[in-house]
Amino acid sequence: MTDFLLELLSEEIPARMQDKARDDLARLFSAELDKAGLKAADLVTYATPRRLALIAKGLPLETQAVSEETKGPKVGAPPQAMEGFLRKTGLTQDQLVERDGVYFAVVEKPGRKTADVLAEAIPTIIRAFPWPKSQRWGAASRSTESLRWVRPLQGIIAILGDDVVPCEIDGISSGAATMGHRFHHAGPVTIGNADDYAAKLKACHVIVNQDERRAIIRAGAEKAAADAGLVLVPDEGLVNENSGLTEWPVPMLGRFDPDYLTVPEEVIQLTARVNQKYFICRDAAGKLANAFICTANIVANDGGAVIVAGNEKVLAARLSDARFFYDTDLKTSLEVHAEKLKDIVFHEKLGTVADKVERVAKLARWLVEEGIISPSARPEPVEGLSFSSDGDQNRTGLRQAQPERVLNVAELAGMAERAARLAKADLVTGMVGEFPELQGLMGGYYAAAQGEDPQVAAAVRDHYKPVGQGDDVPTAPVTVAVSLADKLDSLFAFFSEGLLPTGSKDPFALRRSALGALRLTQTNGLRYLVFEAARAWGADGTTGSGLAVTDFFHDRLGVQMRESGIRYDTVLASATLETSLDGDMVRVLSKANALQAFVTTEDGTNLLAGYKRAANILKKEGVENLTAKSLSYAPAPEETALIRALDSAEPQAAAAIAREDFEGAMAALASLRAPIDAFFDKVIVNDPDEEKRLARLAMLARVRDAVHQVADFSRIEG
Repeated sequence: MTDFLLELLSEEIPARMQDKARDDLARLFSAELDKAGLKAADLVTYATPRRLALIAKGLPLETQAVSEETKGPKVGAPPQAMEGFLRKTGLTQDQLVERDGVYFAVVEKPGRKTADVLAEAIPTIIRAFPWPKSQRWGAASRSTESLRWVRPLQGIIAILGDDVVPCEIDGISSGAATMGHRFHHAGPVTIGNADDYAAKLKACHVIVNQDERRAIIRAGAEKAAADAGLVLVPDEGLVNENSGLTEWPVPMLGRFDPDYLTVPEEVIQLTARVNQKYFICRDAAGKLANAFICTANIVANDGGAVIVAGNEKVLAARLSDARFFYDTDLKTSLEVHAEKLKDIVFHEKLGTVADKVERVAKLARWLVEEGIISPSARPEPVEGLSFSSDGDQNRTGLRQAQPERVLNVAELAGMAERAARLAKADLVTGMVGEFPELQGLMGGYYAAAQGEDPQVAAAVRDHYKPVGQGDDVPTAPVTVAVSLADKLDSLFAFFSEGLLPTGSKDPFALRRSALGALRLTQTNGLRYLVFEAARAWGADGTTGSGLAVTDFFHDRLGVQMRESGIRYDTVLASATLETSLDGDMVRVLSKANALQAFVTTEDGTNLLAGYKRAANILKKEGVENLTAKSLSYAPAPEETALIRALDSAEPQAAAAIAREDFEGAMAALASLRAPIDAFFDKVIVNDPDEEKRLARLAMLARVRDAVHQVADFSRIEG
């Protein structure tokens, strides 16, 4: 057994592509080994800005001889079938093996040298590599058949044991030499074997292990901040990106003018992170500090002073631009900005963004006026959107604003409509044009700056939430009204035009809108009526888009609950006709949770079996709509026990459902388990006496209906 090293040296590989490239290299290499019957004991992959490498450990020096068998036609098959099979295999009929009336082609393949297998595999892997973007270069690039790579490929190391595996692709021949660090060791580095690869390059200021570079950046950035009396803001995405930009990372701390801290800190964070790949720091009090951590790719003779100064100059220019956008945006009110939304098309079938704003404003007001969004809950403190009492702007956004009283319905409705009309205005501001990620957030700052109520400013800021699964869910009533209205409008609008998600395609993010609306209703305990909202929006509430949106909500609820461990069949069983018609997703969620807990118990499992047996008998006999009548015969004890159990369980379950005590409803059903089991054990349902048969079938119909008033057990698997 021996180890194999493959390195593909090129010009700079984008950081965002490196991790997937390592996975693709391992996958393609394994596939080529599999074709030859080889398997490595372990595969290790590395990526730096200039190289992609793989070490395959524990490879045999030769492949084993294998016997390949191909099944052919049956004995006596038409001549055409036999002729086609012989052409395919390249054999004659007397070379075939007959077994159980079927011909087989058996080909013995001798073992091969692993080096020969690898020599063929390397060009195949390079040509098949699935870079997201690639290019051709040089004179050969005139042909579309020429080699493509992410950046011009410069060299190939291919060493099995201590020997070079000779191969060539587009004039690039394999060897044992690579390049060291671009500045610290510009000359070639000769590699002896896989074992000394990482060590030799490290001696030449190249750390090939991406995990080691990440650890250096993480620890170095934390130390640089701590040495300045600051705390690093962790950012694993930046750690990975800086690792992909450097072969010898050296974190350094720089400073910027504290006057820039008057710009909202989210803007500073994005400017430093997105434009420059810098970490940010906070002081001991948790406030944003005028410091950043950059990652150099060189050990500078002056300790990095020139590098830091250059980065400070670049960041200062970026922050100057950001402050210009911020100051310029503040000079225009959100109402004036909102006028420009008439010039932005939301969708060719749905009008402009201004049209959407108008719909959302009306729907937000309606949600409050209809009592779906209640003003009784006291809003949470609004952080980062207030201004000091003397009129000066508190542009650091550190003071907390707390409404002094709970709004009445009219006030809440007015605020919800006001916030909705301002919510999209920041889309046309200079800051959001520069940083689209700040939409909503900047609108909140601008709303606070022009003196809007803190609850209105908070709603403008947070109306897109929740965006993802881990995002915060708003609970302030004004924000909930605007956020829910915005998401519902998107759903009703696109569904009304038949623009539904299909398969994996969801260009208008309607699944995300539905999940966001679900989380809003669940977190805030809203008794939300889908059909009524559809009518308020202007869609048909009983058919068409209203019904389609309801069905879509139930589907998304099923997805959400599956992801949280709730079985989909219990969701379907809980989404009965009643809850489908009122769109009460909170009710469905509560019932599904209780139902899943019940059906996993012994009582639940046995009751489900008894229910299904009863339902199947009724269906088979074609008497599914029987009504129970007084018995004119002396019933068996088991019949009497079942009737008594039903007389008790039915009203208990109905009362529990009415007060939405779904656990209590399941407990009432559980009392039927023993009587049903005894009934099926001792009583003959299809008695020769027609009167007894019908009476007993009616009892089974009562059992089924008693269960159905709680949930549709027919949808539960098992």
